[in-house]
Amino acid sequence: MTAPILDSAAPVALSEGDRLAVDGLALKVRVSPRRRRFALTVELDAAVTLHAPQGCSKADAVDFVRAHRDWVADKVALRERTRPLTPPKRLVEGEVFRYLGRTHRLTVDHECAAEAPVRLVAGRLVLSATQASDAALGRAALTAWYCRAGRRWAVGRLQPWAARMGVPEPALDVSDLGGRWGSYRPGPDNREKGRMSLGWPLFQLPMHLVDYVIAHELAHVKVHGHGPGFWALLGRALPEYEERKAELDELGRRMWMGDLTQKDE
Repeated sequence: MTAPILDSAAPVALSEGDRLAVDGLALKVRVSPRRRRFALTVELDAAVTLHAPQGCSKADAVDFVRAHRDWVADKVALRERTRPLTPPKRLVEGEVFRYLGRTHRLTVDHECAAEAPVRLVAGRLVLSATQASDAALGRAALTAWYCRAGRRWAVGRLQPWAARMGVPEPALDVSDLGGRWGSYRPGPDNREKGRMSLGWPLFQLPMHLVDYVIAHELAHVKVHGHGPGFWALLGRALPEYEERKAELDELGRRMWMGDLTQKDE
């Protein structure tokens, strides 16, 4: 059952799952007994969520939203500008996939073993017919190839960038990060080397943008968060980081993120 939309003037208290309307803005309400203050988040799909303390005054919630209306508008506009644009792909002969900025067409091989790993042969990605006929198998095979190929390429990039930034080289893995390009986790008590994870879709992008993400995550080896010290460190190693970040924001939303569609659609 859909939660009612609460008019901002209605004398009712906020509850978990409500939708609050404030000056034309619709917000989903999340209530937590552990929360002590209001907060707003703008989700990847541009939906807005109001996080509220339990037992809060709805009037105070409305005042909070109105006080941060410009911030919300800016974040919603950013989400709209960076909304993914790439349609799902099909596992058919000739479908285009990218690797390090170059395009490669898919070849469906009816002779190779059903569970054979994806290979890049003469500029074409080769997928078994069994995997091409099953979306789950095909997606798993293709993303596994991106993980293998991406890690082989990226592992050689860590040492030069780490040396340039004056940080220890972390361990590296490539996996599905749920839409993030990369992450860094420090080692236990910061005594052991940390681990950098890169998302497999990253390796569709040109090399200079993969380098940007690697440098970005390496900066987190020394500086947590994205404060002035972080950007200063990144800027010393990569003076053009702002241009690369803008290019990543624009080009990145056009990359394939793993969605597939049926062959006959």
